[in-house]
Amino acid sequence: MIRLRDRTIEDSEVDGVELGIDPGSKHTGIAVFTHQGGERRGRYAIQLDHRGSRIRKKLAQRANYRRRRRTSDLRYRPPRFDNRTRPRGWLPPSLQHRVDTTTSWVDRHTRWAPVEAVHVERVAFDTHVLSVAEPLEGAEYQQGTLHGYEVRDYLLSKCGRACLYCGATNVPLNIDHVHPRSRGGTDRVSNLVLACVPCNQAKNDRPVEEFAPGAATRVHQRAKAPLADAAAVNATRWALWLALDARLPTRVGTGGRTKWNRTLNQLPKSHTLDALCVGKVEKVTQTVRTVLVAGCAGRGTYARTRPDKHGFPRLRLPRTKGFFEFATGDLVRAVVPKGKKAGAHTGRVAVRASGSFSITTAHGIVQGINHRHLRLLQRADGYAYTIREEEGVSSRP
Repeated sequence: MIRLRDRTIEDSEVDGVELGIDPGSKHTGIAVFTHQGGERRGRYAIQLDHRGSRIRKKLAQRANYRRRRRTSDLRYRPPRFDNRTRPRGWLPPSLQHRVDTTTSWVDRHTRWAPVEAVHVERVAFDTHVLSVAEPLEGAEYQQGTLHGYEVRDYLLSKCGRACLYCGATNVPLNIDHVHPRSRGGTDRVSNLVLACVPCNQAKNDRPVEEFAPGAATRVHQRAKAPLADAAAVNATRWALWLALDARLPTRVGTGGRTKWNRTLNQLPKSHTLDALCVGKVEKVTQTVRTVLVAGCAGRGTYARTRPDKHGFPRLRLPRTKGFFEFATGDLVRAVVPKGKKAGAHTGRVAVRASGSFSITTAHGIVQGINHRHLRLLQRADGYAYTIREEEGVSSRP
């Protein structure tokens, strides 16, 4: 224990920090910053990599196993439940995983630092702004500035950042009216698509039926189709907002406003920089240069068998997950004095009952390391950590 004798409790208070969260389907950005006088200064950044797709794959695999057992000539198994119902606000496990991991990291930060507030994107797009043809009244929506960013962000996600007529990607894209305004078309998003500059100029003020008769049906269907992926992420954002609001004062924003703030401060696109620009921001004066990437790796499995492609067990697994005071996933350092594996090896370990472990390092997998050469650095907590440089801000303060 360290005792500070040159100050009192009143003089030892530190300034509070705030959290910015940019939720996503695959990655969530978390930024720790100080906010004073309308300026934000980034202090720390984390990119949380979810594993919702793997959870969905495992659940589908389990369902297939159970479906096969119901139709096969197997022994009778009495039902274990009747009339199972889902609670109010239920989310699929692949979506609930995103909410649980994000709130878990918020709880960690509240233990490490005096967090005063949380800023989070509650919806990807302001649907009320999108539904009207004219800009809303108010300081934020004057002259349609934020309205334009909402529409562009929505169309980029909806059209996959590609021209809807020729499919070109990685080119400048313009907003095009499917039914031209000169012929009575409106500015509603159901009449807007993305088009590359050549297609936009070639189409001019012609309807899509005259410009591309073969693609007219596809363009109309795509323009009027709802954004299913964004709807799923929006459902997660609402559940996340409810969970965060029960913990800390939570302020919300939209994805269009986040993009407007990031563009106004001339910052590149990344999840962590989006988290820094969530909500009401006047100026970002400092960003971080390194980002901690926390990948959700899971905590192993409870299954004691490994099935083959037909669903039949092919091997047995031990009851315990730890051997010789080590568990699979622990971060270790092994110093081997001699032999073919001589040297120092640092990485995640996979344990075996024989005491001969394997270590996954940055250079590959090292097999056959005896447990006597290992030293524990960190217990496995369900995450795989790496550090990367923040994109495009190496020269910023």
